[in-house]
Amino acid sequence: MLTELRIENFAIIQNLELNLGSGLLTFTGETGAGKSIILDAIMALVGGKVDATFIRAGAERAMVEGTFSLPEAADNRQAVRAILEREELQDDPESLTLGREIRREGRSVGRVNGRSVATTLMREIGGYLVDIHGQSEHLSLLNVRQHIGLLDRFAEIGPRLGDYRATYRKLLSLRRELKELRQSEEDLARRADLLAFQAQEIEAAVVKPGEEEELRHERDRLANAEALSSLARQALALLDEGSPESPSITDLVGQLVQLLSSLGRIDSTRAELQQQVADLEATLGDVTVDLQDYLENIEFNPRRLEQAEERLELIHTLKRKYGGSIESALAYAVQARQKLETFSHAGEKIAELEQEENTMLEKLAAQAQVLSQFRVQAAEKLGEGVETELNDLRMAGARFAVDIRREPSPGGLATDDGQTVDFDENGIDKVEFLIAPNPGEGLKPLVQIASGGETSRLMLALKNVLVSADAIPTLIFDEIDQGIGGRVGSTVGEKLWRLGRRHQVLCVTHLPQLAAYGDQHWRVRKLVQGGRTLTKVDQLGEADRLEELAQMLGTLSDASRKTAQEALDMAKQRERELSGKHQI
Repeated sequence: MLTELRIENFAIIQNLELNLGSGLLTFTGETGAGKSIILDAIMALVGGKVDATFIRAGAERAMVEGTFSLPEAADNRQAVRAILEREELQDDPESLTLGREIRREGRSVGRVNGRSVATTLMREIGGYLVDIHGQSEHLSLLNVRQHIGLLDRFAEIGPRLGDYRATYRKLLSLRRELKELRQSEEDLARRADLLAFQAQEIEAAVVKPGEEEELRHERDRLANAEALSSLARQALALLDEGSPESPSITDLVGQLVQLLSSLGRIDSTRAELQQQVADLEATLGDVTVDLQDYLENIEFNPRRLEQAEERLELIHTLKRKYGGSIESALAYAVQARQKLETFSHAGEKIAELEQEENTMLEKLAAQAQVLSQFRVQAAEKLGEGVETELNDLRMAGARFAVDIRREPSPGGLATDDGQTVDFDENGIDKVEFLIAPNPGEGLKPLVQIASGGETSRLMLALKNVLVSADAIPTLIFDEIDQGIGGRVGSTVGEKLWRLGRRHQVLCVTHLPQLAAYGDQHWRVRKLVQGGRTLTKVDQLGEADRLEELAQMLGTLSDASRKTAQEALDMAKQRERELSGKHQI
């Protein structure tokens, strides 16, 4: 509920701070004193439209701030907390602060827990906190989409609706999967052909890791066979062929071995030199053998060179197309075969899911029809209850009904009566509240009825019947007494007081019989100070309250004071009776 309200430079309100309690809070005062301006300020808090005309003359900005204790109702509190957590605005888990600053240049800034937010977010949060009925409505009951939720809570079908929605979510998930499979099936043949070609292309190449490096070496040898042969022959000639003028390296090393052998026999300290040169002679012998083998194996084969070049080009193409390496190309071939295997079973999977969809639709249809039966039964009780309330509120003969209809749809749920109807997360029913305010008139949608006091009384009747179903904590009624007299005003006051046992109810009224039921009574006055008009709001004690009620009856006199006291005594007596009978 709204626990604190601070208003600054808003219309004729210069500075106002209210600490609001629970129950029924009545606001009284002369016309034009600023009662409705307070409601406009609360409207601004919950995302209503504002502009620079709301700023007090001479000020640069107007500010409204309200502190709300989060509703005790589990669903509402959970919904508000979910929004705050989603937007990272969570602060005190038990309360939150909404603020609205209106600037002279026309911009307004919304704040939640001190942080700037969009007006749409304030409106979303405000919808769970405040419901305003009057000349500037913030009417949840006039939102047709909310009618089914109110009826369902009145019918107490929460668990059954939860089961239905669980099945509904599963159906949506299954249909998403089916849609993806069917879309894949449309181009399945093309994709399968492409995958098969790609896998075949890689597999037919019979490439293996390391092959590319080996091919490069082979290509280089084949391309340079003549040069390699010439170099090998020259090396062999140096090693093994000599002439009288230029002995071979092998002959020279042999001579060196003999010389060092003789040296070692004379000087044993240098005997190892002869061994080192002997090792060199053996190494040269090995080199000669290797060169001879190499020379014999040098291949002059242009055809083989061409094949190596073609093979390298094939490997390069595969690498370019399938990931940049032989390993990635081989992996791609494996994945392609796996996808082809999956595609081959896609038809079977679709058939399986379609059967599962049919089974789920049958289950959903059965659950939806159970919900519908409970709604029909609850709708009749709701209509009777509202008509009883309207009769008490001097709208005898007014009729109220809940229209529950179904819309045919070829792709909907099949019902027991052979129809196929549209469905959504709430079932197969479209729910709308209908009203005939005056006898002889036909029932019309609630959203089409006239605004003002009649609308407020209709809302009051609905709120009293739906009190257990409506979780919005703060209800505001602006001049709900329009067009009614004192006797009915007392009845309205009693009903608002009863409503205040479950909600915080703020009511602007001109009827003392209604104001007498207030748990808190606030008087709104318009003063002129320093040549400026401003609004002052005071919470009245017992003595001041009696004077205010007496003045509301007309000229202050002993008679009006007596009548005011009688109204207070009657209200207190009715409150005690209602409390004692546990009718609240």
